[in-house]
Amino acid sequence: MQKFRFSLIGSPLPERAPRWDIFCAVIDHYGDAAVTWRLARQLVAEHGITVRLWIDHLQPLAALCPGLDPALPAQRRLGVDICLWRGDDFPAVEVADIVIEAFACELPTRYVAAMAARPIKPRWLNLEYLSAEDWVAGCHTLPSPHPPLAKHFFFPGFTSSTGGLLRESGLLERRDAFQSSPTMQAAFWRQLNCQPTAQALKVSLFGYDNPQLNKLLQAWSQTPTPIWCALPQSILTASAGTWFGAGKAWRCGNLTVQPLPFLAQDDYDYLLWACDLNFVRGEDSFVRALWAGRPLAWHIYPQDDAAHHAKLQALLDIYSPGLDTPCAEILREFWLSWNRVHDHAPDWPAWQAILPALRRHHQTWLAQLTAQTDLATNLVKFVSIG
Repeated sequence: MQKFRFSLIGSPLPERAPRWDIFCAVIDHYGDAAVTWRLARQLVAEHGITVRLWIDHLQPLAALCPGLDPALPAQRRLGVDICLWRGDDFPAVEVADIVIEAFACELPTRYVAAMAARPIKPRWLNLEYLSAEDWVAGCHTLPSPHPPLAKHFFFPGFTSSTGGLLRESGLLERRDAFQSSPTMQAAFWRQLNCQPTAQALKVSLFGYDNPQLNKLLQAWSQTPTPIWCALPQSILTASAGTWFGAGKAWRCGNLTVQPLPFLAQDDYDYLLWACDLNFVRGEDSFVRALWAGRPLAWHIYPQDDAAHHAKLQALLDIYSPGLDTPCAEILREFWLSWNRVHDHAPDWPAWQAILPALRRHHQTWLAQLTAQTDLATNLVKFVSIG
């Protein structure tokens, strides 16, 4: 007779290690694929879990994961089984013990029916988007009945009352080793065929389409401090190229821009670690910039109804405390300008003047985040023995 353990949610789990299925629908850009791929990698590497990642578009994942073939409907990379999910035309497969519905992507009807038919119902979790809003803690782990199944909401977040942030074991130690080694940094720049300008402020720039870009580039070109900007491939690459002018070098005044190809996840970490300031977008690159330990500017994913304004303000509300009032106001105004909450130009001179204070403040805030349990571990705990 098969023996069972009992989970926090109340249904029995088989004594063998549970199998996980993670479903991801790529809505826009790379964020959904990036988060679910990073989660799947960590569950396999650190928790010994068997994971299938079902994703409806393989091309974005191929950009993040070197060696992945977007023409293959099924393959394994870094221990994760990666499967193409073609909408509701879903194959008859064995249902996993733990099912992650990433970002309310709606599971295939056939798969949900198979979940309901199992004598031992799988754990079903909706992994939500990251937010610092107050209501998140109250909604974290709440059930949503789907008889005979039950789905639970799982919210990433910045406090111990939420699911936490993705952070693999040893990440900060690897970061510290890299940032303390000029040799490792020089080798990284050589790998990218880059040579940052000596004594320049090194900035990485990654974002969504942004009319404020031209104003920022103009301010950078006029600053007394030389700025060397690494520009990984994004929609901003074409915009920046237009600003510099066709056929011209990517230099203007005290600004040098170095276009880069789209970087795999691990290489992008190194870029964030190597720069003094990082402009990032969405969820995955924002969290990685947090762990980089450098000041950052966040371009939140824009929504038509301006719902992202409240999310941006909420993040600023928890990130700003500890800064003196003038610095906090400059931080807030710069982020709001960069996100076009208002239309005046980002005040680069003011922002640059407070960079030392922002760096000290970020280190303090990072220590608080590091003390919390990471998202993958919290997920495993939630479905483990009660």
